[in-house]
Amino acid sequence: MGVVEEAQNVKIIGGGQQTVVLGHGFGTDQSVWKHLIPHLVDDYKVVLYDNIGAGTTNPDYFDFERYRTLEGFAYDLLGILEELRIDSCVFVGHSVSAMIGAVASITRPDLFQKIIMISPSPRYLNDEDYFGGFEQEELNQLFQAMQSNYKAWCSGFAPLAVGGDMDSVAVQEFSRTLFNMRPDIALSVAQTIFQSDMRNILALVTIPCHIIQSMKDMAVPVVVSEYLHCNLGGDSIVEVMESDGHLPQLSSPDIVIPVILKHIKYDIAA
Repeated sequence: MGVVEEAQNVKIIGGGQQTVVLGHGFGTDQSVWKHLIPHLVDDYKVVLYDNIGAGTTNPDYFDFERYRTLEGFAYDLLGILEELRIDSCVFVGHSVSAMIGAVASITRPDLFQKIIMISPSPRYLNDEDYFGGFEQEELNQLFQAMQSNYKAWCSGFAPLAVGGDMDSVAVQEFSRTLFNMRPDIALSVAQTIFQSDMRNILALVTIPCHIIQSMKDMAVPVVVSEYLHCNLGGDSIVEVMESDGHLPQLSSPDIVIPVILKHIKYDIAA
């Protein structure tokens, strides 16, 4: 096993000809795909990995300077594809990993057949002509809460993000992976994500993008999907699902898994 593979807990399962790479979002790890994987392994070679900084990775590998921007994570993704000698894949990116995949595809478009973006956002902050969902003061309060009592913040944030009550399995699962992160790393990654502005690179993304979004998502308003659709440089399509929350593949698998499978299988019609 290579250095990158080991550091990011890379797993390869399934034996199909086509490769599907699954990238998780903030506060989770590759376990977030547990409902999807059984539906993929018979037809695809599936690559799973954890972003550096996830609770399942060695915190010593987290370079605060490198991961101050999403480019650091994008280079990690390209490193995995290179180490595994993958020359083409369908990349499924949840939340921040949708943007990480987009950034990586600008550098190496040849490696990506298409990108399936689940709950993506190029910018979380509202701007003059843009509604991202958050004001700066709200983000400052979020960062302050993470700093002052990380465990309490996790308990409050998890049900808001997932869109369920504290007793739901999905909320408990997200709470677990969120709390597994080292607090200072979680804060740094949250700041990188929530303060990022990727709008200026969207036109450079020429790979087909399939944008999948919950009808109700506290982190990403539905209008953001439309913004992406209008500003990406290549073909794109949007599907808004009857699901609730920012982690629909975990909280509403019955609704979401068939949608993801459809977008993996079928390309955007000409």
